[in-house]
Amino acid sequence: MKNVTEKMQALRALMQAENIKACIIPSTDPHISEYPPAHWKTREWLSGFTGSAGTVAVTLEKAGLWTDSRYFLQAEKQLKNSGIELFKTGLPRTPTLFDRLASELSPGDCIGVEGAVFAASEAQSFMENLSKKGLKIRTDFAPCSLIWEDRPALPDCPAFVLPERFAGKSCREKIKEVREALKKNNADATILAALDSIAWLFNIRGNDVACNLVCLSYAAVSETETVLFIQPEKITEEVAGYLHSQGVAVAGYDQITGYIQSFAFRSSPFAVLVAPSKINYALYSAIPGNCIKIEMPVHPVDALKSIKNETEIAGIRNAMQKDGVAMVKFLADLEKTLASGEKISEMTIAEKLRHYRSEQEYYAGESFGTIAGYGPHGAIVHYEANAESNAEILPEGLLLIDSGAQYFDGTTDLTRTLALGAVSDDMKKDYTAILKGLIALSTACFPRGTAGMQLDVLARQFLWQNGTNYLHGTGHGVGHFLNVHEGPQSIRTNYNPAVIELGMVTSCEPGIYRSGKYGVRIENLLLTVARQTTDSGEFYTFETLTLCPIDLKLIDFSLMSQSETDWLNNYHRKVYEQLSPFLSEEEKNRLKKATGLQGYKKICRKD
Repeated sequence: MKNVTEKMQALRALMQAENIKACIIPSTDPHISEYPPAHWKTREWLSGFTGSAGTVAVTLEKAGLWTDSRYFLQAEKQLKNSGIELFKTGLPRTPTLFDRLASELSPGDCIGVEGAVFAASEAQSFMENLSKKGLKIRTDFAPCSLIWEDRPALPDCPAFVLPERFAGKSCREKIKEVREALKKNNADATILAALDSIAWLFNIRGNDVACNLVCLSYAAVSETETVLFIQPEKITEEVAGYLHSQGVAVAGYDQITGYIQSFAFRSSPFAVLVAPSKINYALYSAIPGNCIKIEMPVHPVDALKSIKNETEIAGIRNAMQKDGVAMVKFLADLEKTLASGEKISEMTIAEKLRHYRSEQEYYAGESFGTIAGYGPHGAIVHYEANAESNAEILPEGLLLIDSGAQYFDGTTDLTRTLALGAVSDDMKKDYTAILKGLIALSTACFPRGTAGMQLDVLARQFLWQNGTNYLHGTGHGVGHFLNVHEGPQSIRTNYNPAVIELGMVTSCEPGIYRSGKYGVRIENLLLTVARQTTDSGEFYTFETLTLCPIDLKLIDFSLMSQSETDWLNNYHRKVYEQLSPFLSEEEKNRLKKATGLQGYKKICRKD
């Protein structure tokens, strides 16, 4: 197997042969996936950096990786001695990829990219920026297809149908809603490339991407036909029968480009609706010039998918209850293991969580790789233990666990930070600030039409008061038996005009990270629900869905207001009431202790 230096040499040799002075390699695939199949992990293969977000730019002499704060510590370790420089996006002094290339290249130089793995919006943006510098862009440069000798094949896992008792709506009903959206936007057809959008629309799931339950496919919907483009080996008899019953035609995965080009012969003018951030540049460019492109920031399918129906919401509540039961059993196991002196490691934590979740009805696997960060590892936001880093857990310090599961009736994602021994005043101060932010956002009341970026400060305010901050987002949308990260909504400081709608499920996960010491994060999932209607309009709030105790040993109650303490008591009462029927007497007693509800006595705030 070649090392990073050898791979870079092979890439640069190809670049020289093609007269290309720089090459940009993103993290995505032709479906603009956050987590691509192994076949398209080209940036990871080339650089050795395994984080989910990052872009590599390579010139004939230098190379750099641009990634966000979630991966600063991880990238520093993985890029060491690779010859690839780390650029920390979001920091004031970090040059943009465009500025860096412009400073290194000369007018007339050519930059190569693979248009099939760039979102059309991103490709258009960098083409515009770089062309202003006099640089040329070539969008058909796919070097990894030539130099990646042992490249994994495309996944060929069969698809399966998600029964309507879980989905809440038939595929035919969803297609009708999409057609109504097309008509509303004066469009004749739309193209879908995002895998989770396709899985949701057709009520199918797959295992082509670990934890994400999607299958490689494209789709097209018009007033007269709906076509799913997928590898034939993925279509079982069950899937074929269901799609046929819903009026869906099936074509080969590679036929999508030809289908798009055939729009040139449809009734003129033929209008095609696309979301440039959700379709790759190659497909976007295949839309014939005599067609009208109707570009939308949010695809109608993504908007429909993000608002859960009553069946999905009921299923998510069931999934949260099951996940809470599994977590309580795991926490009891962890406590016993540490008390007995038995050895336990970060990787063991992940194994135990899988075990207890697998005992729950409709369990289908993890929703992402478990993050079990002990001590200093908790400060690495997206840390994942491996054979080299796997730390032994001791009855001291802090343990941060971020994990989730896929159940047929819902997707979960929760984070808890645990005190395994004595805690310092600094740990309590950090943890309490995080908890206060979680409570402030969870109890927010806001008018209809509010975007997540307008709510973000609620979670950060107590950290800011202490002169601290976190650089990742506060919240992301969560799919239903689908991707644990979905849009269009988010709660973060970055500009995102997507509003928080009734029926959306969004995470709330403020954190603080003390490099080399510990990390603190608490995460619950929130459902947007109606609060009240007044002369000023409709107001919404959140219902907390996650059911798992919050560690009382880490709270400084002198910093908590009475309303915050009341919220915590009420939350813990809900946790106990909903989980205790599924626990043994020993587990119930432990949960009472963990929630401060021994005999339902109130926690006394220290005044």
